[in-house]
Amino acid sequence: MARNTRDRDRGRDRDDRESEFKDKLVHINRVAKVVKGGKRFGFAALVVVGDLKGRVGFGHGKAREVPEAIRKATEAARRSLIRVPLREGRTLHHDSQGRHGAGKVVLRSAPPGTGIIAGGPTRAVFEMLGVHDVVAKSLGSTNPYNMVRATFDALKGQENPRAVAARRGKKVSEIVARRRDGSAGEGEAAGEAAEAR
Repeated sequence: MARNTRDRDRGRDRDDRESEFKDKLVHINRVAKVVKGGKRFGFAALVVVGDLKGRVGFGHGKAREVPEAIRKATEAARRSLIRVPLREGRTLHHDSQGRHGAGKVVLRSAPPGTGIIAGGPTRAVFEMLGVHDVVAKSLGSTNPYNMVRATFDALKGQENPRAVAARRGKKVSEIVARRRDGSAGEGEAAGEAAEAR
């Protein structure tokens, strides 16, 4: 009896953890496998999962039916979550660039009220991340897989001032003050982000 209760509680905990994440289907593609008798058709799904509080992941799944492909992609996305530091819980700390294959993405932090200015796959990542104000531009490949991976590459380079201050042995106020008075230019901020990688 006690064991059944324990198992039920464990299942409820898993449901609570899963319910904190939202998912968004970015792209679905029909794929074919050529076999002796002809072609077998299946579906490939690309899904982005996030908790709207700074954690996001993406996954890819293939199956003979659409719902199964989406389920596999969602599970893969939950396994590949990354945490991204957000400024004031609404935008990025600094501008960054990401690249994957022929896809290139430029991300810029934005003032309050800007909204998410980004194209399809990149917009889905920001919505699941919980970002409210950001400007993104996609250059090169329009393949949704490359765009999502390039966006994640750019997000992995994001750092908060606390981490930069700890690495440089300074106080957060010194670093933030330098950014505000404009003495640290775009190049230096980008250099610090590149150092972090």
